[in-house]
Amino acid sequence: MKKLIARAGTLTLAVTLAGSLGACSPAAQNETAEAADQVSADANATMGAAVNDTDAAADRAFGSAEATMDNAGAALDNAASDARDTTAGALKDAGNAIEE
Repeated sequence: MKKLIARAGTLTLAVTLAGSLGACSPAAQNETAEAADQVSADANATMGAAVNDTDAAADRAFGSAEATMDNAGAALDNAASDARDTTAGALKDAGNAIEE
């Protein structure tokens, strides 16, 4: 984030300097324009990297959430299976007690 703010400040400075180039020689104006283009390219690259980082973080977060939900589903399945087995055993015991 600090890098992005620094790039934005540099871009603002380049635009300000470009506005005051009227009194400069054509060579100086050309060099300043090239520098402004480079600053703009750097800012675009920084924003592209920020988007990629954000996308990757979101993918990791969603993957983690998906794994957590899968684990919760498996735990519920196991609990339901255990409850079914326990209930079946109790019913068998009750049936056996009635027969005796």
